[in-house]
Amino acid sequence: MREVAVIGAGVAGIQAALDIANHQVHVHLIEREPSIGGHMAQLDKTFPTNDCSMCILSPKMVEVGRHPWITLHTCTEVTAIEGEVGDFSVTLQTNPRFIDPDLCNGCGDCEEVCPVEVYNRFDAGIGVRKAIYKPHAQVVPNIMIKDPDHCIECGLCYDICGRNAVLREQSPVETTVHVASVVITTGYQVFDPTKKPQYGYGLVPDVITSLELERMINAGGPTSGEVRRVSDGQSPRSIVFIQCVGSRDLQVNRPYCSCVCCMAAIKNSLLIREKHPEIEVAICYMDIRAYGKGYQEFYQRAQDLGVRFVRGMPGAVIDSTGPMELQVEDTLSGELLQLHPDLVVLSVGMEPASDPAVVAARFGLTCEESGFLEGAHAAMNTVGTIRPGIYIAGTATAPKDIPDCVTQGQAAAMRAYTDAIRVN
Repeated sequence: MREVAVIGAGVAGIQAALDIANHQVHVHLIEREPSIGGHMAQLDKTFPTNDCSMCILSPKMVEVGRHPWITLHTCTEVTAIEGEVGDFSVTLQTNPRFIDPDLCNGCGDCEEVCPVEVYNRFDAGIGVRKAIYKPHAQVVPNIMIKDPDHCIECGLCYDICGRNAVLREQSPVETTVHVASVVITTGYQVFDPTKKPQYGYGLVPDVITSLELERMINAGGPTSGEVRRVSDGQSPRSIVFIQCVGSRDLQVNRPYCSCVCCMAAIKNSLLIREKHPEIEVAICYMDIRAYGKGYQEFYQRAQDLGVRFVRGMPGAVIDSTGPMELQVEDTLSGELLQLHPDLVVLSVGMEPASDPAVVAARFGLTCEESGFLEGAHAAMNTVGTIRPGIYIAGTATAPKDIPDCVTQGQAAAMRAYTDAIRVN
């Protein structure tokens, strides 16, 4: 049975699927969202080189969509995995798009005529989308999706579609695929900053998350690459990043470091200072963790460009009639600082995607205390699990950056490939 299932189509899952398929083993790449790409598709640049994120990811997404050895299942969730290594039965539930994928060419005419605008989750709420839409311009597969919860059934999309691809009714479809091995790359979600009410997220309009800032900075995002105050749409004169929001924090049961937050804040502060040197940028941190290749030099570059690093954590964000107020002690100098930023960015940490206990039970696996999927902890099998033939990679196992996700995805791919050819 020369088939493998890869569950989750972020960068780790995409890399794993391509590596397996390039060895002429058939891959079922399963993604619950309408498009593949995961969180990396939301980013503007990658650190420490500031290369365009989609310039790296998009060719891989297109290759997945065209690969003869990959079957792509989007809007699809895994409901059960039964069997053993060499003979797994994976039950899939494909949720309706209300679009005929064989007829839709992704032209977007239906989106243009749709009168409904709602919160766009891909833009982290900074932008809006229609009730029939594509999450972003470079989706794979290039197919629309209709949101039945917000559709008012005005009928305009049915009338405008010359290919009659928009469906009035569609039901979930359950299928089963039989594979030799499984790679789980279900990714992560970001910490909900409303659990730290002292920072005012959701109450103070100009307190945003690092993911919302990513969508602002992105040239393809809702503000066309311009950083704006949410309250009035104006360019901020000063920005403060607050690190470790939902990381290294026992109060919210997140004792671990999220690995990428320091470097992501440094990257975005550099992008802001390079484009708008008149904007003052400060980063309030516990410790700067610049551990990777080129990371320390990237950190030094930000210092040289005038980014202010304050070793201390603000107690609260105070909303006043003018700029916001933050009081913080710089523990390096012992100085008590009063900061008055126009925009506050909360560097939110990573946490397991959806309900980790439910996901682990569905796959017959266990979770670590942190909630991430637990590996076998074997020195020679860093991607193995307690269930032979099922492998884990990427941020499903722990917070990590893009290079580490890709590397681990490749390792899991080779383990799964070995299982697939062994049973033939």
